[in-house]
Amino acid sequence: MSKKRVLVAMSGGVDSSVALAKILDMGYEAIGITMKLWDNNKFEGSQFQESTCCGIEEITGAKLVCNHYGVPHYTMDFSDSFIEEVVENFVDEYIAGRTPNPCVRCNSFVKWDAFLQKADELGADFIATGHYAQIFQENGEYNLHKGVDDKKDQSYVLWGIPQITLARTILPLGNMTKPEVRAYAKEHNLATATVPESMEICFVADNDYKKFLNKYAPEKMEKIGPGNILQDGEKIGKHEGYTQYTIGQRKGIGVTFPEPRYVKAIDAKSNTITISKKEGLFSDGCIVGSLNWLIDKSDIPENVNVKIRYNSPIVDGKINLDKDEIYFDTPQLSVTPGQSIVFYDGEKVLGGGIIEKQLNMVAA
Repeated sequence: MSKKRVLVAMSGGVDSSVALAKILDMGYEAIGITMKLWDNNKFEGSQFQESTCCGIEEITGAKLVCNHYGVPHYTMDFSDSFIEEVVENFVDEYIAGRTPNPCVRCNSFVKWDAFLQKADELGADFIATGHYAQIFQENGEYNLHKGVDDKKDQSYVLWGIPQITLARTILPLGNMTKPEVRAYAKEHNLATATVPESMEICFVADNDYKKFLNKYAPEKMEKIGPGNILQDGEKIGKHEGYTQYTIGQRKGIGVTFPEPRYVKAIDAKSNTITISKKEGLFSDGCIVGSLNWLIDKSDIPENVNVKIRYNSPIVDGKINLDKDEIYFDTPQLSVTPGQSIVFYDGEKVLGGGIIEKQLNMVAA
């Protein structure tokens, strides 16, 4: 009986390298695929040349690990799709006064679709990635769960994946911690065992999104001129462009007070930013758009666990499915339009969406 074939996403880092090794340990036949998502050569300017995404070192690392195991490796160019679905959205969201999460959008609209299509072309039964999350089959359905490593859990960035694709997805690192992954890579002499972890947006060098926006979309950015800084509805200063600010920002606002002030709201239409004291950043809830449920909508409980940003703690809340609203049991700080909000029932991911608007913000 022939082995089941798995297409493994290879980024050139330690996580995807160990994911490949674990797939082989599980008895599957493997093919390594590196997805080239950002092509520096398509753009001029040092900002793009400095980006670390999908470079020679990453591709070389993936090839070395595949060669180590005698596994075929291919590089696929999905840069056009990535630019259309992720980069253009990234720019448009900032111009709309919102703060996007490109990793979530990439998983939802580029990686899984493209990967499954390639899997079909190569006769692969499954795809696998190095994400720290788990998939369990329960009552005939496949459900997404948090990874066992709370510090590395990546279920938050996977809420947008269509539920139907979970049946063909393997996440071999979900039951491992990051130290265990590093130790495994060193024990098996993988070339990527000591590759440092990248925490930046893959196509934005040094996490300098302001510089990226100006380089990538200069004509759009030139249309955004200075505007007013407001507090309690009154003009108290001028800003140099609202795309330079994010909700909750304290430094570099351009006005000074005896007590710290924070960005409370960004209004692209009026070209204004509103600031307040810290207590003014709290919201009772938010309106959610672009919802994607990973379980049957009729099974969604009223009381859920909620995560409003990647590094925030999970809190309790109540869903109003008729209005696509979520109300937190306790007010939350800096609820940011454009960011993802993910709903859990304990360890299980119920679904997620995009924060559209804060509800009942404190006046301060």
